[in-house]
Amino acid sequence: MSIIKDFLLQLSLVIVPVGIYQAYLLGHIRIAKNNNLFLAILWGSSVLLCMSFPISYGNGMQHDFRIVPLLIGTLYCGRQIGLFLAVLIILYRLNLGVDPGFYSSLLSIILGYSVIFYFQKKFVSVSKDKRIKIAVMLSAYYCFVGASLVSVLRGITTESLTMMFFHFGCAAGLAWLLTALNENMAEIHMMRKELQNAERLRLIGNLTGVFAHEIRNPMQVARGFLQLLDTPDLPDNKKQYIKLSIEELDQANNIIHNFLTLGKPPSDCNEDVDVGNQLIRAATLMQNYALSKNVSIKTNIESNCLVHGNAQRMNQFLINIIKNAIESMPVSGTIWASCIAVDDSHVEIRVKDEGIGMSKEEVERLGSPYYSLKESGTGLGMMVCFQIIKSFKGKIKVLSEREVGTEIIARIPKA
Repeated sequence: MSIIKDFLLQLSLVIVPVGIYQAYLLGHIRIAKNNNLFLAILWGSSVLLCMSFPISYGNGMQHDFRIVPLLIGTLYCGRQIGLFLAVLIILYRLNLGVDPGFYSSLLSIILGYSVIFYFQKKFVSVSKDKRIKIAVMLSAYYCFVGASLVSVLRGITTESLTMMFFHFGCAAGLAWLLTALNENMAEIHMMRKELQNAERLRLIGNLTGVFAHEIRNPMQVARGFLQLLDTPDLPDNKKQYIKLSIEELDQANNIIHNFLTLGKPPSDCNEDVDVGNQLIRAATLMQNYALSKNVSIKTNIESNCLVHGNAQRMNQFLINIIKNAIESMPVSGTIWASCIAVDDSHVEIRVKDEGIGMSKEEVERLGSPYYSLKESGTGLGMMVCFQIIKSFKGKIKVLSEREVGTEIIARIPKA
């Protein structure tokens, strides 16, 4: 009965932190600050509690499930937290005394955890099913290493062998269960994000379809009359007023165009698009504007950068991104625009500037409607950019640092 109680306690010490992890990180749309500190405390507490209340049986033998928080913490939270947990295990075991148990723990970390540490980056980049397999295999390997070391240092008995197999099966089963739960929660989290974005785009599409036609007609009429009034015999100040009025009307027209581009479905006029040629064209078009801001544009174009989609929309995306990069540098600077084939299946477009940069919170809000870092901006331009890359079945990544600059990375499948 005592073994059953210890076993149930170990389960709770592992499952409860995983539940907190899912509720904290995966259960909310917006992730809070200081994640690494929170996760280090969470998984570190789980490891220490598992080691403090082990499953005890005959002849002073003990088992615990420290491998589960160690494994989950390393695979999902990164190598830094994983190293912290491994060092924590060694220090805590050392504090309990230098005995065969300490040496088996130390060797288990060296021989077993090093493999987990090695597979962490591979784990992040693979699919859901492969993640579950990797987690189960790593937990089984770690338990096998630990059981083998304990057998060598303390010898084998029927009772210890039975407990080792029991521990082996439970650890692998827990790793499978908790990894599957994490992956399912991550999928739900992504679905919630996509649902919010889809609903937002649907509402904007409905609104723009109703109001754009009614606004554009009188605006075009007003612009025509202002152009007729721009005659040589008018005073200079009136000419200035007319010029400003036309510029403002043009700006309003651009906003409506962005609304319509955002709300309408992707065009069916798709073809193979040479991104390199489009990037050269966009950089050439923006060259005069860049020179007026004391900004230089440098390009690096590789061949064989073909993607499938709408060429006009790709050109619109590139011009928007380069224009934003120019305007992010109020004094002067350099823009590096490149198009490279990263592998046999994807093309990467990179536009990097030396502008004012953004904070993490600003990067997270980038692409939201009516959110812009410009005084007169609407945020619709970046929303359109995100939608354009999505129409190419690609993804956008934004890297930015305050007073250093911003890099926009668009990764698109090859044609």
